[in-house]
Amino acid sequence: MRHLIILLALLISFTSQADDWGKTGHRTTGAIAEQYLSKKTRKAIEKLLDGESLALVSTFADDIKSDTLYRKYGPKHYVNIPFESTYEEHPKSERGDIIEAIDTCIATLKSKTATKEEKAFQLRMLVHFIGDLHQPLHTGLSEDKGGNDFQVQWFRDGTNLHRVWDSQMIDSYGMSYSELAVNMPKLSKKERKAMGNGTHREWLEDSRVLVKDIYANTKKGEKLSYRYMYKYFDKLRGQLQKGGVRLAALLNEVLG
Repeated sequence: MRHLIILLALLISFTSQADDWGKTGHRTTGAIAEQYLSKKTRKAIEKLLDGESLALVSTFADDIKSDTLYRKYGPKHYVNIPFESTYEEHPKSERGDIIEAIDTCIATLKSKTATKEEKAFQLRMLVHFIGDLHQPLHTGLSEDKGGNDFQVQWFRDGTNLHRVWDSQMIDSYGMSYSELAVNMPKLSKKERKAMGNGTHREWLEDSRVLVKDIYANTKKGEKLSYRYMYKYFDKLRGQLQKGGVRLAALLNEVLG
């Protein structure tokens, strides 16, 4: 019985880290977004969330996964598309995907009839989904479950490609979410505006450019360590920054 409990604990730990940006990544994106909110948007968010920060609510969509009432949201954290296809061309999942989920969030926040509770729920989900959209393996391939079945080593530990991008590179870097948020590359107003332009469908294609590069330069079973950090960690930080800037731009458009 004791061994079964230990095994279950390990399985829970594994699955909780293999879903999307870890808590640090999501909170970083939320904290970055808060830097660029308009006054009107900030007031609307404070009213909907009763003062909770975007960083705090950024993990909400993961926190509710264990509740059977919210199981339907599981497939909405990602989208899998073959590299030779596009989101528009590829058949859509009957269970939904991250793009459709973001559409729902936006529609609810814009609605004149939705309740405060409904809007607050979808706002929490939106903060998380925009973060997920910028974790490149969330736009990966169905055959390896977005890198979850792509086995590699991280230094001496067996792991998978998805988890490396979720949390292991971030954890190895050793900064808290607030430290990461304030130590991003400085952007001019023009650069920030350019980064925030577009729609979530265009941001999806941007993430797919990176995920194609990752697959082209990572081999199954490969031992990843310092060289991989050197090659990709700045790109990972760039994804966190894009997620935050774009989340702010979207919230300013919807709530501002």
